[in-house]
Amino acid sequence: MTFQPESQAKLKNQRSKQAVALAMQGQWREAITVNRSIIETFPTDTEAYNRLGRAYMEIGEYTQAKEAYRHGLELNPYNTIAQKNLRRLEHLGESTVAVKNESFKVPPHHFIEEIGKAGIMDLQNPAPKQTIVKMNSGDKIDLKIKDKNLVAENLLGDYLGQVEIRHAQRLIKLMNGGNRYSAAILSASEDKLTVIIREEYQDPSQAGQISFPPKNPKVTRPDSSRYMADHEIESEYEQHGDEYSSNSNAGNED
Repeated sequence: MTFQPESQAKLKNQRSKQAVALAMQGQWREAITVNRSIIETFPTDTEAYNRLGRAYMEIGEYTQAKEAYRHGLELNPYNTIAQKNLRRLEHLGESTVAVKNESFKVPPHHFIEEIGKAGIMDLQNPAPKQTIVKMNSGDKIDLKIKDKNLVAENLLGDYLGQVEIRHAQRLIKLMNGGNRYSAAILSASEDKLTVIIREEYQDPSQAGQISFPPKNPKVTRPDSSRYMADHEIESEYEQHGDEYSSNSNAGNED
């Protein structure tokens, strides 16, 4: 089938948006199907190969993920997304692993910041690289009090790191008072995990106690919730790469 240039651009944009939407919903196999269809029509679409690689990573099919990223790198030698994820994949091996259950993921609205109710931080004393590279944005994590530390673990019980002490002390006190929190990976690199922790329930005995006091109470970001929804989620995909961003076309011409 032959498309005119304008209709080609429109079709590509529509399919790319569909692929992004499926990824944001955690429908990785469906995202694979859509991205492969994009590649069939637009075989030089670097971003589609990046998205395809990420989708294969999410379901544990690492060999196919490597193949997708390598194709993307061949098309654009400056494809930093492919370069970074190929390095991560070197630590994950060749074999297919069990697919993560959907219950291991948090919905996108988890990343919406409410001042005082959610906080973003890098984990301290992170786990070995072989453990970190298995984590992806959106993965749920558990917070456990161990002695005076607040430890982050994945849902299989593997150690990921510790919450910074200044946050940990306050959160431990509030958790012991009845508050409940959820946490998830916001971004992951080869040696760093950034997480978002959210207050899900405030015990009546903790009324008036703020889980995450702002650093400067006099400064308030306008429309903070929208900022987090639009910026943190989308920029995270761009950091992991622009697998899920259709806004960057550097080095990619059809």
